[in-house]
Amino acid sequence: MQTPYRKKETYVRPKVDPNITPEKFTALSAKLKRLKEIDRLRLSAEVKRLALMGDFSENAGYQLAKGRLRSLNQRILDIEDLLKRAEIIAPNPDKNSIRLGHSVTVEVNSQIKTYRILGSTETDPISGVISYSSPLGAALIGHKVGDIVPVALSDRVIEYKIIGIK
Repeated sequence: MQTPYRKKETYVRPKVDPNITPEKFTALSAKLKRLKEIDRLRLSAEVKRLALMGDFSENAGYQLAKGRLRSLNQRILDIEDLLKRAEIIAPNPDKNSIRLGHSVTVEVNSQIKTYRILGSTETDPISGVISYSSPLGAALIGHKVGDIVPVALSDRVIEYKIIGIK
């Protein structure tokens, strides 16, 4: 009989950006509480109920419920880790230069756009929330009103003129 050979785990979890707003921190805390107090209890009760139905190797419902419970436990661990490492983005009263948490009004191609620069876990480019690690966010950080900031894209360079910082 041949011993089973397992491949090494090659997947490495990406590092989660710890910079979050107070609103996101509160929302994650509420989600964590709901997952622990409601969802985990419901799923563990389902696993117990399905375990009573017989042989584990042929009990597909049990296997699926156990997988859902493992997935839920992993989400709980991920949220707990994020909350433990969280660095709250405090409003910066210094409006002289762009920092994390600021809203920036820029002019690009004769259009005026406003972006809020936050951590990568809260980005939503459609609604104007960009990450400080994105090409545009990284280019804007540290600049002042009136500066013209060139942002290199894959095939061209676009210039953004900073109009205001909030």
